Amino acid sequence: MNKLKGAAILGQSGGPTSVINASAAGVFLQALKEENITRVYGAAHGIRGILNEEFYDINQEDVKELELLKTTPSSSIGSVRYKLKPLEEDDSEYRRLLEVFKKYNIRYFFYNGGNDSMDTCNKVSKFFKDSGYECYCMGVPKTIDNDLDLTDHCPGYASAAKYVATSIMEIKQDANVYDTPMVTIVEIMGRNAGWLTAASALASYKGNGPDLIYLPEVPFSLDKFYADVDRVYKENHGKVLVAVSEGVKTADGKYIPELLASNLAKDSFGHAQLGGTASVLAQKVKEKLNVKVRAIEFSLLQRCAQHLASKVDIEEAFEAGKIAVKEACKGTTDKMVGFKRHMENGKYKCEYVLFDLALVANTEKKVPLNWITPDHTGLTMDYINYALPLIQGDLKAPLEDGLPRFAKLKKVFVEKL
Repeated sequence: MNKLKGAAILGQSGGPTSVINASAAGVFLQALKEENITRVYGAAHGIRGILNEEFYDINQEDVKELELLKTTPSSSIGSVRYKLKPLEEDDSEYRRLLEVFKKYNIRYFFYNGGNDSMDTCNKVSKFFKDSGYECYCMGVPKTIDNDLDLTDHCPGYASAAKYVATSIMEIKQDANVYDTPMVTIVEIMGRNAGWLTAASALASYKGNGPDLIYLPEVPFSLDKFYADVDRVYKENHGKVLVAVSEGVKTADGKYIPELLASNLAKDSFGHAQLGGTASVLAQKVKEKLNVKVRAIEFSLLQRCAQHLASKVDIEEAFEAGKIAVKEACKGTTDKMVGFKRHMENGKYKCEYVLFDLALVANTEKKVPLNWITPDHTGLTMDYINYALPLIQGDLKAPLEDGLPRFAKLKKVFVEKL
């Protein structure tokens, strides 16, 4: 058993989710129990908070509030989109991190995020090892995009998928109220992987889904899109419901918003800032087919809809945080906690496994092409069978005065040394 004693720190990175705080709860509550961990810190806004020597003293938090993190959406200690430069280009930030870790005797580092976050965790782990500083670094997965490689699925995805499917079902009901024709186009998050847009097929499985679904895994043809909409419009007496990923691209690699604006703004990870796909398509459908069109963008709503969170998702996210701490205290490092699926007598069971951070970092898992229907406008039962077990159960925040009671952390900053 590893006997290294020192402080532990957790950072959160990337877009928030309904269950990223469940993972934080798992890390914090387990770390507070470990005899090898002397103090527990929460980095204010991820890796940047550590660089700035700004982190919270979790030992001063009420356990009740830490427990409430399980059903509190978003990133409770603050997230960040910050990518460390390659070590060979500039090692100043790595040396700064090492300085901070040594100053506070931080020996356990947990980073909670997606692809870029796993890259950050891997880089830090490797630098510390090469510098001769003993520190155990573990990645805790998170992304509604569900695109982390190797793991069967990612914490945050199931709850977002449940929100997408439920909202699509509700939109379908609303869109059919009037006897006048209308095309409704719903834009769903997903840059290069269409897992979240695919969730709209769950609504179709229940008979209240979109007529057309478009994922970024397949090149998007405007001409085919017009023809698809026109066909359904005629078949359904003027009613068409479309689900489209924000990240669909034309065959020449252009995002749909780029058809109106040649340059899209970039985030600090270097990714194009998307949004507006539904609006652009709605405008073009109206011009092309001369019909009434409504564009709906779920935007931030799909990320943190805790009122529709999956119980399976919350419990797995919490467990992933706990296991990361337990493994680190055994001396495990440079790994990410992942999920392996087992189906026993038709029942779903999750096995928690460890993957090398280097194999997960900066890779993307996309929806298998054979799960997309031949006409590229829907999903097969392979996807339905994949997703259904993940969205099961209900675990909402407790209510006060009819409204959710989220965790209220004190967020006491650690005094700088």
